[in-house]
Amino acid sequence: MDVIDLRSDTVTRPTTAMRAAMLAAEVGDDVYGEDPTVNALQQRLADDLGFDAGLFVPSGTQSNLLALLAHCERGDEYLVGMDAHTYKFEGGGAAVLGSIQPQPIMQAADGSLPLERIEAAIKPVDPHFARTRVLALENTWHGRTLPLDYLTAAHDVARSHGLGLHLDGARLYNAAVACGVPAREIARHFDTVSICLSKGLGAPVGSVLVGSHALIDKARRWRKVTGGGWRQAGILAAGCLHALDHHVARLAEDHHRAAYLAGRLREIGGINLLGQYTNMVFIDVPAARLRELDAHLKEAGIRISIGYLPTLRLVTHLDVDDAGIERTADAFAAFFRQH
Repeated sequence: MDVIDLRSDTVTRPTTAMRAAMLAAEVGDDVYGEDPTVNALQQRLADDLGFDAGLFVPSGTQSNLLALLAHCERGDEYLVGMDAHTYKFEGGGAAVLGSIQPQPIMQAADGSLPLERIEAAIKPVDPHFARTRVLALENTWHGRTLPLDYLTAAHDVARSHGLGLHLDGARLYNAAVACGVPAREIARHFDTVSICLSKGLGAPVGSVLVGSHALIDKARRWRKVTGGGWRQAGILAAGCLHALDHHVARLAEDHHRAAYLAGRLREIGGINLLGQYTNMVFIDVPAARLRELDAHLKEAGIRISIGYLPTLRLVTHLDVDDAGIERTADAFAAFFRQH
């Protein structure tokens, strides 16, 4: 039985065509700047998104960290959502490695940081306070897209206070496809953008940080300091280039399948559908039945993430087809009929 893995879109496996592109990749030593495929990927994303330069790194966590290290010095501060990935799920790297203080702000339901809260959190120029340097946003956030007019307003507020702007765009292309705009239209509001290629786009490894030459030069140094220098990385970059060429438009299929799955789950007694956003579906189930549900789904060849909360996140991606969605919905329905 084929396994349907809905834990995350990070679990995607490279397609046959992607593997062929990786096998054929021209490579060199990237620490010397001599890997032509890495260089092509970096410049491709910089050009596509409207920036000077790019930097290929192993992970989105490192990409976000390097951006903050490039923007800030010791004792500086970045403004960030209280439930943002860069604050909550990246090991406190900016504080641990950069002596950069996060100033978390309670997010609105759509993932935006209310403008009045941003302005209230900016510190005055005074020796008592950390120096507020950067506003960091995330798009998508739990599958939610930030409204385009909000991005303009947030940019204007940040600029009026002399702040830099960083976007954790791990799922930037999901946001662009959902909003029906080029990714550049979202990225243009920021000084640096981190793009993950190993989520919905389906590459096996890698993120790219884009920004100005000055910021990327700083980030490149910090990449080396944090152990991120790599050699013939063009093998991986080729997979990312293939993803950009072939897997962006198809993200709409993931969004459609998530919407269909949400519709099926809404009809099942015992499930409370919390919402569906891009390629993610959020549901509540009775906490006492979580372990039984997990066991039932595993027996049906379906994997989900079970934590200590009754809220479950189901994520569609290129390895989940229409038949997989039907099988998942049927398995949920069978469980709740029995219970």
